[in-house]
Amino acid sequence: SLGRPVAEIFAEFSVEPLAAASIAQVHAARLRDGREVVVKVLRPGIDKVIRRDIGLLYIIARLAQHYWKEGKRLRPVEVVAEYEKTIFDELDLQREAANASQLRRNWQDSPALYIPEVYWELTRPNVMVMERIYGTPVSNVPALKAQGVSMRLLGERGVEIFFTQVFRDNFFHADMHPGNIFVEPSGRYISVDFGIVGTLTTEDQRYLAENLLAFFHRDYRRVAELHVESGWVPPGTRVDEFESAIRTVSEPIFEKPLAEISFGHFLLRLFQTARRFNMEIQPQLVLLQKTLLNIEGLGRQLYPELDLWTTAKP
Repeated sequence: SLGRPVAEIFAEFSVEPLAAASIAQVHAARLRDGREVVVKVLRPGIDKVIRRDIGLLYIIARLAQHYWKEGKRLRPVEVVAEYEKTIFDELDLQREAANASQLRRNWQDSPALYIPEVYWELTRPNVMVMERIYGTPVSNVPALKAQGVSMRLLGERGVEIFFTQVFRDNFFHADMHPGNIFVEPSGRYISVDFGIVGTLTTEDQRYLAENLLAFFHRDYRRVAELHVESGWVPPGTRVDEFESAIRTVSEPIFEKPLAEISFGHFLLRLFQTARRFNMEIQPQLVLLQKTLLNIEGLGRQLYPELDLWTTAKP
């Protein structure tokens, strides 16, 4: 896959890959000038496999939308279309490299987050070469504690990084599961794997920000009004009834640390409320919602006492 002109630039490859995933493998290597790098290579023919699977998903989604009473509200065909765009973007490693470069520029010299450098002269649509980083996997909590890393700092930084990427940069790393995150002894995060990033339209970004501000202030009426204004619920929705439903779901989770919040129960109640008010799924927000769940899970693992609302509110 590398081709001889590119492969000859490397002094050696490691015998075993650093990581293997469904669409690519990652190998350790060293350039002839001594720089240590990682080389990500797409699996040959993976695009045909994905096209076949996407085709099957479309068949299921169309059947669901036609025959299932919740089909119109949950918009399965649009959700699959959003996923199709995301997964095929992942297959272009030059696009992933561009995502990494943008994130690195956004967080240049930050004490909170480090993004490895891309070596563009060695990067192709099916091969990406980046600076090799060293850190402790964020999931290895005992090792982080042994290094003296503050768990509270990590928990708060994770939330701050996410909201900063969404609202300052409108360009967020949307695959922030623990396998893609490492930590330096200083407590600085290191992110890798930038095949999936998210952006929002100006309108969605504004409605989301106003919703969160109203939510943090427990202004449930404003939350209900914003859902009607944005078109996320039908225009004839009774604002007072929707306000009451949101209050009923939300009040029990305020002023509690993550360890005492059942997000599974909270999400179930939200879905029940959404169904009652015929609220449609917003496919363009699926990536953001997925990432927020990743962040919540990470925060729960690192520092269960984290006050999510106080940390996110600024």
